[in-house]
Amino acid sequence: MVLNKKFTWGGASAANQYEGGYDKGGKGLNAIDVLTNGSATEPRKVTWKKTNGETGATPLVWGKKFKLPEGAIPTILDGYYYPSHQGTDFYHHYKEDIKYMAEMGFDVFRLSLNWSRILPNGDDKKPNKQGLEFYDKIFDECAKYNIKPLVTLSHYETPLSLIIRFGGWKDRHLIDAFVHYSDIVMRHYKGKVKYWLTFNEINAMDMSPYMGGGLIDGSEQNRAQGAHNLFVASSKVVKLAHEIDPENQVGQMLAYSAIYPYTCDPKDQIKVMEAKQAMLFYSDVQTGGHYPNYRLKKYERDGIKLDDRLEDYKLIAKYPADFLSFSCYTSNVLTTHNADAKASGNVSSGGIVNPYLESNSWGWATDPDVLRIALNDLWDRYHKPLWVVENGLGWSDKLEEDGKVHDDYRIKYLRAQIKSMEDAVDIDGVDLMGYTMWSAIDLVSNGTGEMKKRYGFVYVDRDDRGNGSLKRYPKDSFYWYKKVIASNGKDLD
Repeated sequence: MVLNKKFTWGGASAANQYEGGYDKGGKGLNAIDVLTNGSATEPRKVTWKKTNGETGATPLVWGKKFKLPEGAIPTILDGYYYPSHQGTDFYHHYKEDIKYMAEMGFDVFRLSLNWSRILPNGDDKKPNKQGLEFYDKIFDECAKYNIKPLVTLSHYETPLSLIIRFGGWKDRHLIDAFVHYSDIVMRHYKGKVKYWLTFNEINAMDMSPYMGGGLIDGSEQNRAQGAHNLFVASSKVVKLAHEIDPENQVGQMLAYSAIYPYTCDPKDQIKVMEAKQAMLFYSDVQTGGHYPNYRLKKYERDGIKLDDRLEDYKLIAKYPADFLSFSCYTSNVLTTHNADAKASGNVSSGGIVNPYLESNSWGWATDPDVLRIALNDLWDRYHKPLWVVENGLGWSDKLEEDGKVHDDYRIKYLRAQIKSMEDAVDIDGVDLMGYTMWSAIDLVSNGTGEMKKRYGFVYVDRDDRGNGSLKRYPKDSFYWYKKVIASNGKDLD
């Protein structure tokens, strides 16, 4: 195994799933603060109110178009439960949690800044001092243990005010607002943060336009414009980051899933090719630096007209992402044939069950080779450094009476994933910067809003309705991962 000494091990999180303190320290509301809980069978919902007093909740289904009723304004309503409001309370437990990360031996901790904690309305002229100070404390705590922060600037946390006033990322005003916000935090945290990601899973603009772009009307036209505005904003932030500190590195973050054809029918191969194009379009632009012809032809066929500028394309070409990071949990199988074995779950919707793989309770296939496939696919396409920033197993962990969690299933999953990742480096020569498992500490599931779908190395006493002591308990996987990091990935037993 040839992972070099600069390889970084760690864990990942997102403010809207983990941080809590949604109304503390001057923070404004964001897109997820009006998103209810759900389950494996019940989608999460965006709650809203009209000026005539009518209220309601619109389901948010991954992979489906989303649109609020005419005149509906996203808001918090009585009678609903909003998991982001407390998360698992990193806001009050950050010292304890970072100490756990240090005990495991983390080199890096991936977290997101809550944009509306810095700028409550998203485009305020001056930042919220309490918000800046909160993250100062986190970064200082990380520095105490020599843990480097990997900071996502926007992890589905578009300020709600920008959504209400402008309809989300379909409006070019958000480009300037995001650059303004990035300028504030990059200057303020200069010397404390070196690694940045602009937008979490940028291709969520197509898969979940409300989460990915704060779109209250997820039409194809709005998704295309929203994606373009994200690309321009990202390039401007890459340029800005290098000007503020030449040591800064700014990466893309892509949601990646390996896609397999169900049969050797060429029509199945075409279906897979088109699905991969839909996914990799986002990295072709943000990392590759250009709009691919297959997407331009699609826009032409569909009558999509972008509100763009010549300068946009010059920026995209000149300031692509410095590296490509991605999430990868599973693989999917597609076919043009009528097949009885339709896959279930919020990720596998529309796919076919893979008969060679097991699946968890949420319909996600546990694929032992997916990281090697992902890393080769992305390395061969872009030849830029890669970083696995999300990979993990959601499971309904059980806390035993003695305060222990025996998550051997998670260890089994991660052992195979890390071996697959190492094969990409050892056998294939992929340039890999690091691995941040999802997640360091238990947090709310993004897809379902549940707590019982747990990912962390540390169990948090909290249920699907926000009940519990929030006490932390290291799982068996905690001690296993500590051993993996200490051996730089050599000891996976």
